[in-house]
Amino acid sequence: MPCCDPYPWIGLNVGRLSSFPLLKYPQVRRWLAPFIVACSLYFLLWIPEDQPSWVSALVKCQPILCLVLFLWAVAPGGSYTWLLQGALTCSAVGDACLIWPEAFFYGMAVFSVAHLLYLWAFGLSPLQPGLLLCTTLASLTYYSFLLLHLEPNMVLPVAAYGLILNTMLWRGLVLGRSAGWGAVLFIFSDGVLAWDTFVYTLPFARLVTMSTYYAAQLLLTLSALRSPGLKTH
Repeated sequence: MPCCDPYPWIGLNVGRLSSFPLLKYPQVRRWLAPFIVACSLYFLLWIPEDQPSWVSALVKCQPILCLVLFLWAVAPGGSYTWLLQGALTCSAVGDACLIWPEAFFYGMAVFSVAHLLYLWAFGLSPLQPGLLLCTTLASLTYYSFLLLHLEPNMVLPVAAYGLILNTMLWRGLVLGRSAGWGAVLFIFSDGVLAWDTFVYTLPFARLVTMSTYYAAQLLLTLSALRSPGLKTH
């Protein structure tokens, strides 16, 4: 288990969030508080990965479920918000599946659905094929090394997941702002997780993976507040 103090991560990210323009709205700060608390709880408890349980699954899923609640309370209605809520819900289910190694394929499948929902929300206009070429070349470079270390029965599912993830990254970057940064952090988090799982054990891999993952989901969630505005109560 990585022996590292999670407090610096929490303080750093809360500090950065304080400069985010949306935090001038009291309802945004109020409804983000459960997410911050849930993230803090996850890193403070730091339940060992070799002790899978429903408690560890709940602790891991809580921050994502808090983001679903955040969208319900703060974000304007519409298909974009609903698709993000669906993606977050699938992500929470995927998080729970990945607690148990034998449920890895189920977790990857559910996360694939989450990325497809993000992709649906981001849309396909404008296309910007040049950006797609750049993300595809970067992904092919990474996966050409990763796939060499996989068991034969893992190659096709992981390659399919990588294709979906790359497409989500492309559309997130086209949309820009918090959606773009969220997509970048998501693919970075997944890349570290896959490398640590299949290629080489990385120091502090879990800390890096989970901190960037929660930050990615938060940024993707905040993209729902771009327009037309916040809910009024």
